[in-house]
Amino acid sequence: MSLTLEAPQTEKQASTRKAGPRKRFGFHGGMMTPGLLLLAVLSFVPLFTIIAMSFSRVHLLGGVVFENVGFTYWARLFSDIDVWAQWLRTIVYFVLTVGLELVLGVLLALCLWKVVRARNLVLTLLLLPMFVAPVIVGLLGRFLTDSTFGLYSWVLGLLGYHGDILGGSTSAFLAVAAMDIWEWTPLITLIVLAGLTSVPQSVREAASLDGANGWQSLRHVLLPSISGVLLVALLIRSMDAIRYFDIISVTTNGGPADATKTVPIRLYETAFRFFDFGYAAVIGLVMLVVTIVIARVFVRVLDKKGLTR
Repeated sequence: MSLTLEAPQTEKQASTRKAGPRKRFGFHGGMMTPGLLLLAVLSFVPLFTIIAMSFSRVHLLGGVVFENVGFTYWARLFSDIDVWAQWLRTIVYFVLTVGLELVLGVLLALCLWKVVRARNLVLTLLLLPMFVAPVIVGLLGRFLTDSTFGLYSWVLGLLGYHGDILGGSTSAFLAVAAMDIWEWTPLITLIVLAGLTSVPQSVREAASLDGANGWQSLRHVLLPSISGVLLVALLIRSMDAIRYFDIISVTTNGGPADATKTVPIRLYETAFRFFDFGYAAVIGLVMLVVTIVIARVFVRVLDKKGLTR
């Protein structure tokens, strides 16, 4: 009797497995197909065009013409000392901004987490810089650091510094990094605060009953509990910081003496100032590869923690 009952069930399960993918693709797949095809066209056509440009000399007069030059631009990249210096400057800028944003974001999130009254008001005021366009942030920063009437220049003058903030190599680099930190630290704060509020009350109470003080609770309970959230925040900011352009372009445009010229500034300058589109395509593809590698590193770490399943 059991054999006769199992046979139809097995056939039904087999037919379900065969029809499953078609059924899942059915209505929802049909609705998503046009959008996915459009997204593929908008993504892959520019990518393949840039790859073709990296092996070509692009002529604009009389129409766009690609002249094949082989690996000339790629060989030029490996012999271009300026590009590698700009990559080193970009990495320093990346580590400085993302690192300080993470530290300050965690500290501000912990402070807000302890605030009971007027938390929403304080959080709203704290998040205001994040909603300002980066170009406006750059213009505001250039105004405040002006050596003639800038507020920050006046304050630094009282402290003994009378130089031009955006006119010195080190001070200009630190100034544009500070503008980036001011704008995007609230994003880290918001993400970390969301992670802190999701930590179970029972876990914190258990740590308190075990005699853990504030620092021990933070180190062994809170930070491990929100490690996945911290990684997501780092991933979001890292992918943006490695190709950041707006603030530097508005304030210093890579100066003085190339002190703030990062790879995105060099890419823009190569493409739209010197119209060397082939070499600009090579620089852009290297930036794309670096961004993908950074994203893959974070995703792999998240996967090891079991947070992407």
